[in-house]
This record gives sequence, structure tokens and C-alpha cells, in this order.
Amino acid sequence: MAPALAVEEALTDLPQPARNLKQCKADLARTGLCIIEDALSPERLKRARDDLYQAAQDDSVIAAQTAGQQDNDRILTADYDSSNLRVWALLNRGQSFIDMAQDPAAIDLVEHTLGPGFLLSNMTANITLPGHAGMKMHADQMSFPLPWPQAALGINIIWLLDDFTSENGATLVVPGSNRLNRWPHYGEDEKHLVPLVGKAGSMVAMDGRVWHQTGANTTLDQSRAGVFAWYSAPAFRTQENWFLSLNPSILQRNPSQALLKMLGYKVKGTAFGHVNGYEPPIR
Repeated sequence: MAPALAVEEALTDLPQPARNLKQCKADLARTGLCIIEDALSPERLKRARDDLYQAAQDDSVIAAQTAGQQDNDRILTADYDSSNLRVWALLNRGQSFIDMAQDPAAIDLVEHTLGPGFLLSNMTANITLPGHAGMKMHADQMSFPLPWPQAALGINIIWLLDDFTSENGATLVVPGSNRLNRWPHYGEDEKHLVPLVGKAGSMVAMDGRVWHQTGANTTLDQSRAGVFAWYSAPAFRTQENWFLSLNPSILQRNPSQALLKMLGYKVKGTAFGHVNGYEPPIR
């Protein structure tokens, strides 16, 4: 086994936006990150942004009606305060998100990283509001126990629905931390965090081992919205229980085979997810 790298040995600069998928894959291997600008057309960007802000508004109405009953029970959160709005199970919230989940460029990068049979583990969004204090540093595959193999066990595809700036809460990352192949210790190397800035409509692929956190939003009037599609290797339980949370109408609209496969409904040729030896029924 190769000796562990020191943090300073692993660090790299943040990659520039990639010109093509070949460069993106090289950036991903070197830094744990790659950036593709204009991955969403203006029309797709507007539709996704409208869908997300409408979903957030709908959720705020429900939250007001059920105050004190739900939010404190959320499992997946590491925010310092409540000014980072989260929208869950986005496949239920608009066709724009279903299209993102199976976007060809995104799927090319996911399969390149995880191999065939990967699962869509979760698809959420956060809207970072003015005054948000940030998030704790972490790696997305921290739920998988150490030691990790010398490969990513998950990959996050991030869709920028607003410009990400240093001031409005752009995700802070430690480029090259994927090569450390472990999660960060408390307070470790926050001095190496750099803002992942980019323009709305960009797509970012982030290796599940990369150390990162939501940045503080120090603006007075700018929110920052991003969609996070987390894909994992097929041997791992998904974060979102799609069999319970997915709206049945999505399955009744003749979804693609690719979507059914990443949700765990098409399992032929794998050792996981069978029901009495058969593929799960689509109900």
C-alpha cells in the first residue's frame, strides 16, 4: 500500500472550466473536480430555477403549517443555521430535475467514475440565503467507513442555478483532497478551502472524497441556488428511499430505462435489489 499523502502534497489549483468531457475527466482525476460551463441551455436553466423556487415556496407553506413537527427531525444536515433552505427528493418537483438526473454528460462522468450499475442515491437542492453562516467541512462519502479503496465510492453532480460567487455562499472546496482518500478531521485545513465560483447554468462534477462545505453568504440581497445529484456505487444503500418517496405518477409516465436503473428498478445482471429473485415491480 502506498504511503498516505500529506495534505500539502495532495493540494492542487481549482481547475478551469473544461472544453470537453475528456479534459473534464482528467481534471476530475487530478483535482477531484471538473467544471462545464453552459451545461444548461437558457431555457433549461429558467425552467429548473422556476421549478426549484416554486418547490421551496410550497415547502415553506407546509413548514408553517407543521411548525415544530418536521424540521428538527431531518437527518441529513450539517448547517450552522437555518438560512440554508433545502428541497428534498427533487425528482418529484419537476421534469427539469428528472432531465438533470439522466443528463448525458453527467451520466458519462458518473459511469466513468463509478462504473456501470450506479445508483442515484439522492437529489436535493439548497438555496443559501443572505446571512447564512456556512456549513461544516466534510466529504460526501463520509457515510462509508474507512479505509476507502483508491477510488471514489460516490460522485456529486452539481448544477448551478444562480451564479456562485465568493460573496453569496459558493461551495468551498479543497482541490486535490480526493487523493488523501480519507475524510477531514474537525477543523482540519480550512485554510486550504477555495470558493467554487461559476456562472449559472454550469455543471460541476465532484469526487465523493473531496473536502468541501457550503460557504457563508455575506450579501444583503442575493440567494444562491444549486442542485446536488449524488450517485453511488451499487453496493451501497441510497440516501433517499425512492421506493417510498418517489411519486408513483413518475413511474406511470413511461420513464427511461436509464432512470429506472439508477433508481433500482432495473437490476438484471446485478446481485442487488431483487424481489424474490425478480426485478422490483413498478407500481
